[in-house]
Order: sequence, then structure tokens, then C-alpha cells
Amino acid sequence: MSTILSRRDLDFLLYEWLDVTALTERDRFAEHSRETFDAFLDVSAQIAERDFAPHNRRNDLEEPTFDGVRVDTVPEVAAALKVFNETGLPASTMDASVGGLQLPHVVARACFAWFQAANIGTASYAMLTMANASLLLRYGTPEQIETYAKPMLDGRFTGTMCLSEPQAGSSLSDVLTRATPRGDGTYRITGSKMWISGGDHELSETIVHLVLARAAGAPAGVKGLSLFIVPKHHVAADGTVTGRNGVVLAGLNHKMGFRGTTNAVLSFEDASGYLVGEEGRGLAYMFHMMNEARIGVGAGAVALGYTGYLHALSYARERTQGRPVADKDPSAPAVPLIRHPDVRRMLLASKAYVEGGLALVLYAAKLLDEPSPENDLLLDVLTPIVKAWPSQWCRLANDHAIQIYGGYGYTREYPVEQFYRDNRLNSIHEGTDGIQGLDLLGRKVVMSEGAGLRLLLSRIRADAKSSPAVLDACDRLEAVTARLWESGSPTVALANSTAYLEAAGHLVIAWMWVSQLSAVPAGSTEAFYEGKRLAARYFLTHELPRIGPLLDLLESRDTLLADLDDTHL
Repeated sequence: MSTILSRRDLDFLLYEWLDVTALTERDRFAEHSRETFDAFLDVSAQIAERDFAPHNRRNDLEEPTFDGVRVDTVPEVAAALKVFNETGLPASTMDASVGGLQLPHVVARACFAWFQAANIGTASYAMLTMANASLLLRYGTPEQIETYAKPMLDGRFTGTMCLSEPQAGSSLSDVLTRATPRGDGTYRITGSKMWISGGDHELSETIVHLVLARAAGAPAGVKGLSLFIVPKHHVAADGTVTGRNGVVLAGLNHKMGFRGTTNAVLSFEDASGYLVGEEGRGLAYMFHMMNEARIGVGAGAVALGYTGYLHALSYARERTQGRPVADKDPSAPAVPLIRHPDVRRMLLASKAYVEGGLALVLYAAKLLDEPSPENDLLLDVLTPIVKAWPSQWCRLANDHAIQIYGGYGYTREYPVEQFYRDNRLNSIHEGTDGIQGLDLLGRKVVMSEGAGLRLLLSRIRADAKSSPAVLDACDRLEAVTARLWESGSPTVALANSTAYLEAAGHLVIAWMWVSQLSAVPAGSTEAFYEGKRLAARYFLTHELPRIGPLLDLLESRDTLLADLDDTHL
């Protein structure tokens, strides 16, 4: 059995629960079938096992270096990306008109989870590049698509997103990077960007940076931001990469995890930039890439938690230690760790987190394949949860894996400590958990006079008719949300927005489990299905009750955190 991902679980989620083969009845996916979906899943698993997983540890121990001229990465990174690009997966979901395969997003997301679980550092270059190209296909001109997007989908170029700055961090309203028109349709880009994943390397012919900058005369705040293509090298009309643009690597950041992905401080020194769309709409365009990246981050958090769980499960079955509490004979043989109740507790909890998280990620991806005003709204509401919940709770599966390994788990000789370090980043990048909480409670559940929350709760209630605990939690969340906003004060409503995010996230995962149970054949005694029943039972009886105290706190409208003064700390 693979310790990267469970193909049996993916098959269950895709075919038995989500019924993705029904998507082939849609014109967009008519050329596909169960056979083509399986072929993509098979090749993804094969490449993940053969080309990505073997250098995951080396990626961590020999992180990228910068000698003042060039960035060096271990050679296996470029080799793995070359194989990945040759599969056609970078353009798998794109339109056929740009060379895409029009594969459903839900299948592509399942495929890419193999790479994220096998080697998150190498997979991140591909994730960012695909999201960058997707934005340009949506908002770029035909020339920009031809010059930049298509070479990214072909694997010649890679892409990044450049938002944060050293003085601003996540506060995009404080972006200082400037864009000055040159009079020839291009802009002179000047400024500095920080924490840029994939920001410099030698893995592609050039790097296409999507940069938020403030055009001359633009107003302060996010409404003054525009979006620019700023390539590392100039690209001629015929696609040839020529001399360097004014993009300078000021240095690499040294991270606790995700060490295989370069993380750069970039200086833009009179670099040539090309406006995407209209001035002043940069953040709106960038949200296309940011939302895709947020779902990708959630998927990566699930993948890391999932592989950690599978490694711990394998270890617990093989490692013998101790005896059952009722066995007092010291000469009796030691039993496998999995025979000890507390080890089984941690494994079951981890299973509930990672299989619930994977269900959420794939459910969200399928919403993209069935676009409608309702599904678009539901995806908007779910996105902060998809990003943040796995980043917290699937990381707990990594924590449990270390605990199950014991002292060995805390050493670099075993992989589970790396999985934990890698997963720790996911609560930070693409908007911290705190930002996701503000987004969910401050925008998503109240937009259109609460239409987003009503839609979410209606979907949950429709699937949870046989679960009084889930239905009660829906009623409670609805009432608490109304109470939080009845004063009209954002300070009061948002004082505990992170608690709201956690409560709503746990309710959504409970929904995912109740919904999965509907696809479990009644009366089946197969171990896989019984495992689904027990994991759902665990989540509903051990995890869902956690939201009670959170909702109590929210309902009280406690303002302790808003009232707290920095002198008190």
C-alpha cells in the first residue's frame, strides 16, 4: 500500500461519492470517460512515486542556494518537473483552444494531490505556474496569452505571484511598488517584493512574475493597485527569451519547511511591466489566482497530513512495543503499536481529519466543473474554510504521526518531522488563518444580505437530515451569525472571527462526513467502508461537539481581544 496517498479513498470520493463520471455528460467533458480519468490518476501516482518522492528529503536537507549570481537547486527538481510537464497535466483543465485537455477540475485536483503529498517543495513550482497561466487566460490579451501563458503551460516558463512587500506583509493596501507609464504601452516597475515562492531559480527559460503595483496618480489603498506581467527576462515576439529584465534577486529566505521551493526577496529596478486588463483592477484580477492558490494550499495541507497519517499507520502496524494492559506476563512477545488504544485514537483522529479534508477539497473543485450562480456563491463561502481548516487540522495529523513514531518521529532520520514542518507554512501563506476568519465572517457569510450563509446551511441541511447533531449545529451557527452582526459594529462582530472560522470549518467537515456516508453501501462489511463509518462516527461524536464552546464565546459577543491593549502584553 502506498504511503503517499490512498488510491482506494480517491476512487471512493471521485466515483462513489461525487459521481464524477456524470460530468462527461456535459459538452466540455464529453471526450472523457472513467478510463481517461483513471489513466490520469494512474500516471500521477506513478510519477509521484518515481520522480517526486525520492528527492523529497534531499530537497529539505539541501535547500536552494544563491551565490550572488544564480540559484542552485538539487538536479532532481528540474528532472521531476520535466516529467510532470510532459504528461500534459499543467494544461489539463484548460480549454482545448489553448492546448488544454478540458479535464474536470475535480479530477485534476485529485491527480495533483499525489505530487503535493510526494514532494510539496517541487510541486509548488507547478502549482504557482498553473495558477499564473489560468489568470492570464482569463484576463490577458491574446498577445499576452501567446507570449506568456502558453509557454508556461508547455513547461518552458514558470510563474509566480508577487503581492507582499517587506514593510507591508499581508496588508496589500500598503503596497508601495510603483508603475510609471513609459509612453509606449509598457510601464517602468520599481519596488521590492518579499516572500515570493519560486521567485528565482534556473528551472525554466524565464519566470513570469505577476506583480501588484501602484500606477502613477492612483489612489491610496487597494483600489489603486494594478496588475503587471514582469518577466525575469525579456521575451521577443517570436517567443525567444532574450536579455535580463530589471528583476534582481536580493536574497533567499530560509524557511522552517517548504525548503525545496525557493522563497525570494525581489527588487524591481526599472523593470519593464505589461499591464493586465485595466488600471486599478489589479487586486480583483489577482483574486483569481489567489483563490486558486488558496484551494491549492488547502489541498497541499490535506496531502501532507494524509501522507503523514499513512506513514504513521504503516509504522504502527510494523513496530512492536509494549504489551496489552491486561497482559501481565513480561515474557510475552511485544505487540504492534496499533494494538494500543491511544495509538488507535490518534490514527482514527488523523483519518477523520485527512479523509474529511480531502472530501472538502474535491467537493470545492467539483463546484468549478458545474458553474452556476449558486455554485459560484457556495465556492466563495467555502474558499476560506478550504484554505484554513486543513492547514490547522490536517497538520494535527502530522503532529499525531510524530507522536506515534515516538522519539524516532522527532528525528530527521524519519520523514514525519519534515511533513509537520512543511505543513506549518500552510496556516501562513495565501492569507493567514486570521485573514481567512475575517474574510469568512466579515464578507462571505454576510454578502448579498446573508445569501452565502443561507446557501451553505441549506446544502448542509439537505444532506444531514438523519443527523440531529449537524442540524442543531446549523441552527446554532445561523443564530450566532445574526447575533454577531445585530449591532452593526465590525469591531464587535469580528472580535473572535478566528473562533468563527474554526466552528464553521468543523461544521463543514461534519457535513462532508455525513455526505460521504450516503455513498457507503448499506450492510457492507468491507473494512474500507467500515473504516468510513467509524471515522464519521468519530468526527460527529468527538470533534463536532468542539464547536459548542466556540459558539458560546461568539454568542456572548465578548470583546476581550478587541479591548486588549498592547501595553497589557
